[in-house]
Amino acid sequence: MDEMARRAFIKGASIGALAFSVGGVEVLLTPRQARAEGAAFKVLSPAEVETLEAVGDTLAIGAREAGIAHFVDQQLTQPAPLALLSIRVSEARPPYVNFYRSALGAIARAAQATEGRPFGDLDEAARIRFIAAMSRRELKSWDGPPQPLVYANLRNDAVDVVYGTVEGFARVGVPYLPHILPEQRW
Repeated sequence: MDEMARRAFIKGASIGALAFSVGGVEVLLTPRQARAEGAAFKVLSPAEVETLEAVGDTLAIGAREAGIAHFVDQQLTQPAPLALLSIRVSEARPPYVNFYRSALGAIARAAQATEGRPFGDLDEAARIRFIAAMSRRELKSWDGPPQPLVYANLRNDAVDVVYGTVEGFARVGVPYLPHILPEQRW
């Protein structure tokens, strides 16, 4: 990593910002800001984005608006040792895009097989039933990574973007006690 890239990374990390492409220009934004600005996706397809946002919102209300798809997409562009995704501490091997593509594809296929429509088109009750069944490895039409592994990692991603911020901590009444306080609120 050259000195300028290192400095940009450190500055961005201190405010919870990541590098996103908006209008062809690389800018530092939080995942929430990247979503609001319509930052381009570099890795995930539109169908994968829709599935990830719907699953994320089911697991942690507000994950879509918090930018779960932008967060995951941006992290998938990073070298595996630098990725902030919890999949890093699992037995899944890099490149992590393989796990996400397989997991999101399996969710899409299983929803179509069990509910007759895409996961994003399910009502809230059906989404919750589906996610609960996945967490217990009960989806019979599953063809992807182990269901509990998918559940745990997508839940961690959703919780990270919704509650892993100063505002997220405040929402649940937990004091935010960082080692280094961000220069500005996320």
